[in-house]
Amino acid sequence: MRALTVIPEQAGSLEVTDVTDPVAGPGELLVQGIAFGVCGTDREIAAGDYGWAPAGHERLVIGHESLGKVSSAPEGSGFAAGDLVVGIVRRPDPVPCGACAHGEFDMCRNGQYTERGIKQIDGYASELWTVESDYAVKLDPSLGHLGVLMEPTTVVAKAWEQIERVSNRAWYEHRRVLVTGAGPIGLLAAMLGKQRGLDVHVLALGDEGIQPKMARALGATYHSDPLPTVADKIKPDIVVEATGSAQVAVDAMTHNASAGIVCLTGVSPVGRQVTFDAGAANRNIVLENDLIFGSVNANKRHYHQAAEALAAADKEWLAGLITRQIPLAQAADAFTPGHNDIKVAVQL
Repeated sequence: MRALTVIPEQAGSLEVTDVTDPVAGPGELLVQGIAFGVCGTDREIAAGDYGWAPAGHERLVIGHESLGKVSSAPEGSGFAAGDLVVGIVRRPDPVPCGACAHGEFDMCRNGQYTERGIKQIDGYASELWTVESDYAVKLDPSLGHLGVLMEPTTVVAKAWEQIERVSNRAWYEHRRVLVTGAGPIGLLAAMLGKQRGLDVHVLALGDEGIQPKMARALGATYHSDPLPTVADKIKPDIVVEATGSAQVAVDAMTHNASAGIVCLTGVSPVGRQVTFDAGAANRNIVLENDLIFGSVNANKRHYHQAAEALAAADKEWLAGLITRQIPLAQAADAFTPGHNDIKVAVQL
C-alpha cells in the first residue's frame, strides 16, 4: 500500500512510498484510510525540525489527523465494518506517570508518551491502518469527509473543558469570549463557544478573504484591530489564543476582564523577543485574580466531546473549513500553505 513518509529530522525526505500492508492484531481494527489533515506540526516534521521513527525503522508514516472506515473489527469491540472512525493520537507512557495511569495521557508528566505520526508510532497517512479499539472513536456517519476535522476539534474541546473546570474556582458567568486567530483551531474554538451560547468575537489579520467570512457565518463578531484595542472595547471574560504569536499571547495575558481566563493554544516560535512591563502584568494578574494556562493535545474523553460537537455543528459551515482536498500522489502540495487556506486534507 501507499503511505506518506519522512525520514525524521531530514528536510526534503517527504515522499509517498510503498509500505507493507498492516495486519490487525488482537483487539485492533483494520481501517481503510479516507483522508488525513495537514497542520503546522506535520509541516515542521516535513521540514526536518523533529519527529521520531518507530524503533528499528528509518522512515515514519506521518499523519495524526485521521479519518477512516472500518474494514474489520474484533467481536465485542463496539465497532463494525463500515463505521466512520478516527484514531487517537497519543498513547500513555509505559511507566506510567500518575496522569497517564489515570487516563489523562494528554497531561503526561515525564514526556515518555508516544504519538501516532509524530513520535515513535506510524501515523494515519496510509491507505490502510490499524488501531487498538480502545484508541478509536466512532463518528456520526452524516459527517462523511468532514470527520477529518475531528483531531483539531479535540484540541479545542480540551481547552474548553479546562476553561470550564478552572472557572469553577469561584462563581463565574461566561458571557464573552475573544478568540485570537482564524485558522482551524481558532474557528473551531469559536464554534464551541457559540455552541455554549456565548458572545463570540474573533480577531485576525485583515478584513478580506475566507477567515472573516467564516467567522461571521458562525455568528461571531470579527475584528482586525490590535488586540489591546479590541479587548479594551469588549472586555472578554475568556480569551482563547490560537495564533502562536508571542506579541498576541502577551497582549492576551495583559488585556482581559477582571478575573479573566486566558487559554494559550498557539505555540510561539522561540527567539523572537517582545518587550512588555512584566511588573504591571504580574500586578494585574494577581490583583484581578486572572488565570492563564496552556493547553495542548487531547485524551479519549476530549475525542468524545469533539465527536458530539461536530455532530451538532452546521455541516455546510464545517465544509467551508476544508479549503483544499489533495490526492495522496500530490500530498507534498499540502505542505505549502495557500493564501486562503484554513484546513488542507489529503485524500487516501
